[in-house]
Amino acid sequence: METISILAQLIVALSVIIVWVFRYENIVLEFKQYGLSSLVRNAVGASKIALATVLILGLWYQEFLIPASLLMAFLMLSAQYFHMKVKNPFVKFIPSFALLVLCLFIAAFNYGLL
Repeated sequence: METISILAQLIVALSVIIVWVFRYENIVLEFKQYGLSSLVRNAVGASKIALATVLILGLWYQEFLIPASLLMAFLMLSAQYFHMKVKNPFVKFIPSFALLVLCLFIAAFNYGLL
């Protein structure tokens, strides 16, 4: 189970970094669609990249995993809300939902619930 948690940490962290660094132009379009400002977009991006970094650091420092994974889960839940708000097709919900589930798994495992 610990191996699955580590894999989940890496999947969440690398996915977030890839999207927010290498696919940033898509992020700009999505945030415009949601009606959110550049300031909000940049704050969310900085937060997600920082939390992704903490999830990777969690491989060596587990005490940071629960807060980082729960904060990331909150951001993924927020993404779900905005996908619903603009009535995106179901396929747009899948990535943030999958990362939400992985974040909750990481938190539950490291809290000792699993």
